[in-house]
Amino acid sequence: MAWLIPLAVLALVAVVLIGLYNGLVSIRNQCDEAWSNVDTELKRRHDLIPNLVRTVQGYAAHEKELIEQVVAMRERAAGAHGTVAEQAADESRLQQALGTLMARLEAYPDLKASANFLELQKELANTEDRIQAALRFFNGNVRENNNKVEQFPSNLVAGLFGFGRREFFELEDPAARESVRVQF
Repeated sequence: MAWLIPLAVLALVAVVLIGLYNGLVSIRNQCDEAWSNVDTELKRRHDLIPNLVRTVQGYAAHEKELIEQVVAMRERAAGAHGTVAEQAADESRLQQALGTLMARLEAYPDLKASANFLELQKELANTEDRIQAALRFFNGNVRENNNKVEQFPSNLVAGLFGFGRREFFELEDPAARESVRVQF
């Protein structure tokens, strides 16, 4: 009979450890899913850029250098597979180049009247909103993960099973924190 109390305590500890472990696995999977959603939205933006470039080239020949810069930034961002911070830096540069391009294109009234360009502007603005929503969701999950990894007692289980902190997706330039300015 005396062995029942230690067995019950051991069973309780096992249940708590299993619960903590499963919670850590769950938040890790939520972070992975949220990152996948961010990646999908970033790819959507990357896919819009060639259409934008094709539309703009006919109207804004004087902006060739800036258009080439946007294309180069798009290629770099689309091919990025480094850390979250490295990808955030590439996306920041792309977002800045796109913002500069869109601002300069306001000087071309024929382009602003193009139905194709207006549709691309609308799609780009919608995509920027979707990216921001996906990033908020991702960063929220990262915050939750980091809290669980650092707070007692789950930090003990996290250390034991190799769960670690995640990086937030943060734009490096304050000017890049604003979405691409699109005016109709």
